[in-house]
Amino acid sequence: MRILLTGGCGYVGTVLTKALLAEGHNVTVVDIQWFGNYLGEHKNLKVIKEDVRNIENIPMEGIEAIIHLANIANDPCGELNSKLSWEVNVLATMRLVEKAIANGVKQFIYASSGSVYGVKDEPEVTEDLSLVPISDYNKTKMVSERVLMSYQNRILVQCVRPATVCGYSPRMRLDLSVNMLTMQALANGRITVLGGNQTRPNIHINDMVALYLHFLKMGEKAKGIYNAGFENISILDIAKRVVKVIPAEIVVSPSNDPRSYRLCSKKLLATGFKQKYSVEDAIQELTRKFKAGDLKNEERYYNIKTMQKLELK
Repeated sequence: MRILLTGGCGYVGTVLTKALLAEGHNVTVVDIQWFGNYLGEHKNLKVIKEDVRNIENIPMEGIEAIIHLANIANDPCGELNSKLSWEVNVLATMRLVEKAIANGVKQFIYASSGSVYGVKDEPEVTEDLSLVPISDYNKTKMVSERVLMSYQNRILVQCVRPATVCGYSPRMRLDLSVNMLTMQALANGRITVLGGNQTRPNIHINDMVALYLHFLKMGEKAKGIYNAGFENISILDIAKRVVKVIPAEIVVSPSNDPRSYRLCSKKLLATGFKQKYSVEDAIQELTRKFKAGDLKNEERYYNIKTMQKLELK
């Protein structure tokens, strides 16, 4: 299959690109590369360094499916430049799907976010619950979903609401809860937990990648919106799981982040998808990479620190 992958040089995108190529797909990656490019050369891979807002420079001819990962990710980065976030996360998404339809693309898979639900008290947060996004980032994801679903009669739309992703990628992120707490233990022997009682769903990066491959294969059998998260655990419990692997002190401090929610992924599991990896797998993997010298606590692995150095417009 000929696939256009936006954000293919990102944290999930880098691992996904390699998986798509391994399955024999022809992949065109469009990525602005603010965080670098960790993809090697491959005969079936074309990498275009481009801003997704420049829709005229994104090739669509012959493309059968689009996986749209490119976005201004997480709350701090979204708040850094609100105008940029809305342009990239919403306006570019609308223009991308419209160009896809005009060029006969059959399938559009979108990476939304489980954070669109906001704060929920329900024990099972299912796809039919109300969305109460708190931050600009959450709001852009909600609006993008609604824009895309308005085109569902003209193109197959699959929106994924992922939990917080964890695990190793060559384009690493250490601003995600499991990864961040694991690195604190490895580098400092001390974990700082803000609040701690907030419950967050989690998904291993390998399961996240397998999910996109699953939706490509399912096609029309899996339309619409799907949660993707399997381990609903508190931030403090994540820290406790980390110290079982890496001896470290846990220090709890106050937090002004109220987000707490559980994702229910029964709808996804009903399509035949199976979880294979866990939070513990991610902790073990990151520990091995750190001890082998393949992973260090560097600023480039924190999105906000990198973006603050860029002159973003």
